[in-house]
Amino acid sequence: MTDLPAFFRPIYLVSVASTNDEVKDRARTGAPEGTLVVAGEQRAGRGRSGRQWTSKPGNLYMSLLLRPDGDAGRAAQISFLAAVALSTAIADIAPNLTPLHKWPNDVLIQGAKVSGILLESSARAGGAVDWLVLGMGVNVAHHPDDAGQAATSLHAHGITDCTPHTLLGALAPALLNWLDRWREEGFAPLRAAWLARAAGLNGPIRVRLPREEFTGTFRDLDDNGSLLVEQADGTLRTITAGEVFLPRN
Repeated sequence: MTDLPAFFRPIYLVSVASTNDEVKDRARTGAPEGTLVVAGEQRAGRGRSGRQWTSKPGNLYMSLLLRPDGDAGRAAQISFLAAVALSTAIADIAPNLTPLHKWPNDVLIQGAKVSGILLESSARAGGAVDWLVLGMGVNVAHHPDDAGQAATSLHAHGITDCTPHTLLGALAPALLNWLDRWREEGFAPLRAAWLARAAGLNGPIRVRLPREEFTGTFRDLDDNGSLLVEQADGTLRTITAGEVFLPRN
């Protein structure tokens, strides 16, 4: 198995319904921070908004238990942390690739999605986060053809010597590095690193909200990770939740 930094307490499973559900069950019974479940396949994987996440063997499926300080708003910044760590790991393994970040938590290769990131948490009385599960699924060997959006895998880009454990070996140290920096320095360095690989920055973007859809120009992230979109009249609109669409290459 992959050697990981001491922070991680890995549990390797051949098959599981959902790595996030497995770690949530362990969190509720007092499992320590750093508990990491890695599965060969998921029988009921899911992504944002309850969408099914295709989870055949050959890809990386993992969930990490964290116990961050602060409220849910601060804890949500961990999705940016995960994206930056993953893009760093991919660039280390495959220097010829240029992974990019798409708000709020996607990583793209040549405009196609290579990963899914899902945060689930529980709060204590008063609103402080008790525990948070960071779930990540990364398309290593294959990708779905019916995901509703363009998807890709590392093997599709010629990185055929990469395995889930190879990727985990690069991803875990990057996660720990950014987790330590985020805790010590706050969101500012993480925001800068995310923007340095932001897909579509200063270009056109379409934003879908529950009751409306509009277009504008993707200008920035604010200090909390919200999307800043410049509208036609020059005003900046702050988006805290929603779906965004970039022009197809």
